[in-house]
Amino acid sequence: MELSFYQGRRVLVTGHTGFKGSWLCRMLVNAGAIVTGYSLAPPTEPNLFDKAGLMGHMTDVRGDVRDFAHLLETFAAAKPEIVLHLAAQPIVRESYRDPHGTYETNVMGTVNVMECVRRTPSVKSVLNVTTDKVYQNNEWVWGYRESEPLDGYDPYSNSKSCSELVTHSYARSFLTAAGVAVSTARAGNVIGGGDFAKDRILPDCLRAAAAGEVIRVRNPHSTRPYQHVLEPLGVYLLLAQKQAEDGRFAGSYNVGPDDCDCLTTGELTELFCHTWGDGARWEDCSEPNAPHEANFLKLDCSKLKTTFGWQPRWHIAACMENICAFARIWQSGGNVPAEMDREIQEYLGE
Repeated sequence: MELSFYQGRRVLVTGHTGFKGSWLCRMLVNAGAIVTGYSLAPPTEPNLFDKAGLMGHMTDVRGDVRDFAHLLETFAAAKPEIVLHLAAQPIVRESYRDPHGTYETNVMGTVNVMECVRRTPSVKSVLNVTTDKVYQNNEWVWGYRESEPLDGYDPYSNSKSCSELVTHSYARSFLTAAGVAVSTARAGNVIGGGDFAKDRILPDCLRAAAAGEVIRVRNPHSTRPYQHVLEPLGVYLLLAQKQAEDGRFAGSYNVGPDDCDCLTTGELTELFCHTWGDGARWEDCSEPNAPHEANFLKLDCSKLKTTFGWQPRWHIAACMENICAFARIWQSGGNVPAEMDREIQEYLGE
């Protein structure tokens, strides 16, 4: 993977203050890109964006993707060549609490981004980041391919299915003919240092371990494709580059780990406890009347591997070692940007 393509290129990232957005912007800034971020304030406190050393190295615009006029002004000022759309309401349980807000952000937010792209002549490459949960999940033991039906169950997953359909329509109706390459990336469950979201297993593990409490796991038997955050981010940058150079690469791509890294939540938590040490332990707190979440979900990433020769670089044990190392540095008040750069450089093989 070679990031020199991004040196001097104008890139607009929506959702840049989130967990994935902060890591992505760190990669782009390091690569010499001219980065504009458009997002609400960081969604958690503490948060990675404030610690990632990005202020002063990129343009930080605070706004809501539902605010079309403000978003269009940002596009006009930034004149981006590459657009990476990450802004979303990303939590399944929150989507049950606020389905209207989830659909408004994830569907109309995507409409607004695509409409801004349509009206901005400088854009050549667009990537909409969705999720592995866009598929109609039959809980098969084999992985879903990009050609499978899209019909997420819960409001979050379904809103992301709708976001995919919006993207496909804009590409077919307007953008491809205008010379804009458009792709969507469907990533599996992402873990990594600096994630403080609620209702996610690794942040829950770290909070409990730091407080000396037992980790409570509500769905220990659910199987998910876990991957370090740098895996999908590297793919996002690869896709945006390749389709900018050759529009025939535009399309939809699954991004997930190999089968050996598809674990149950209980297995992942056990690995965390082993890696963290200090007597960390967990207990099964299954909730019989909890909102529906899929029990089994796996991706088939053959298209990505065949098209680009891509392979995951870090298996789950290496992921967990980096997550715990990051957390120790964070908790001790250490140099977070330096740790991010160390992990990025190690991941890229530099």
